[in-house]
Amino acid sequence: MSKRLTSLIAPPSAEELNACWELCRLNNNMGCWTTWIPTAWALAMAYHAQSHVPGFVALLWAAKYFVLCSGIKSLIMTIDDILDYDIDAKVVRTKNRAIPRGAISLDRAWLFFGIQVIVGVYLARTILDPISCRVAAIAAPLYVIYPTCKRWMYFAPIILGLMFTVGVFMGWSTLSPNKQLPYEILVPVYVGGCFWVWTYETIYQHLDKVDDVQIGIRSSALLCGRHTIPICSFTAISFFGLLMYGGYLNGHGLPFFAGVLLAADLLMSKLLRTNIDCPNDCKDFFLQTPLIGQIIVGGLVADAIIFRISNGIAL
Repeated sequence: MSKRLTSLIAPPSAEELNACWELCRLNNNMGCWTTWIPTAWALAMAYHAQSHVPGFVALLWAAKYFVLCSGIKSLIMTIDDILDYDIDAKVVRTKNRAIPRGAISLDRAWLFFGIQVIVGVYLARTILDPISCRVAAIAAPLYVIYPTCKRWMYFAPIILGLMFTVGVFMGWSTLSPNKQLPYEILVPVYVGGCFWVWTYETIYQHLDKVDDVQIGIRSSALLCGRHTIPICSFTAISFFGLLMYGGYLNGHGLPFFAGVLLAADLLMSKLLRTNIDCPNDCKDFFLQTPLIGQIIVGGLVADAIIFRISNGIAL
């Protein structure tokens, strides 16, 4: 057996186990929230539209998807670190990540990623319905494409949005007995979610813009430049507008729209106060992202519950 193969399949050291934990970002739930929240929107919308769906079933699936989204986030973070290890070594914010600092070799990181893929495919095929599995399979190549985007294009947040927001279709399909998706409702919400990802990811990319210029990396932050706040204001307004349009088509009422307007007020007030040349401002804006999505989830759930109670439908 070759020395390289022996090294590859050897039991992991304590340092490598810690490195795997870092690759997964298990100490950071941001990626989980941003993939789970669109799924939760769809679950709540389907629960509102389909009176036969028991509340405990919707809650159970919300919990299942939170676990699945944690796994998806971990897989995305791992492949991102693998494909970006050379860039990460040149960026102040990322130079101490596991692979650049030598805590785990590239070969072993690939092995860890392969294990994650096998487990992920097994869980998806075991837990998800056929349509949700197909949606996940269609989105899967984007997980590998996304980390390469900043090398050759300025529009990486678009790819990120396309893969982070697919839960909009999966969540509805899960609770739909006939598995027919109302695309006229879900597509506006999906596109709106992509605008949301562009907004927070572009602001976040301003954290690395100095290093990106020095090493020749492209980003939406560099593309938008001094026009970032007006452009992100437009994408944020588009997000909220499309989300409300989808909610309107789905028959949602005042609690939903109140939740969207509250989330819009928080996001826009924070955005308009953000100094894109101040890393702390950009980081603070980005860290508010889960709260924005959670408020909308809360509005959808409250709306569905009030609708059922007022119409004498069992929760």
